[in-house]
Amino acid sequence: MAKRRLRSFQRQIASKSDRKLKARKERKNIWQGLGMFGMVGWSVTVPTLLCISLGVWIDTHVQSKYSWTLMLLFIGVALGCFNAWYWIAKESESD
Repeated sequence: MAKRRLRSFQRQIASKSDRKLKARKERKNIWQGLGMFGMVGWSVTVPTLLCISLGVWIDTHVQSKYSWTLMLLFIGVALGCFNAWYWIAKESESD
């Protein structure tokens, strides 16, 4: 009878410790996910803003019937999305 209670108690302790370890691991993954979210945001934002700045500079210095700011905005967003895709793919391979 005492051995059964001991085994039951050991199983309870093992299951609780497994749950706590799993919770710690998931908490770490949440922070990693938030970090990845920020990295993806910046990897899209930086090329977009740089291209917009270049477009505004070109529009103020060169007379053209086309809007360089608008064209470079689309190019910047496309480069940023490609950059974000690259980083996500790289992080997925490392996991």
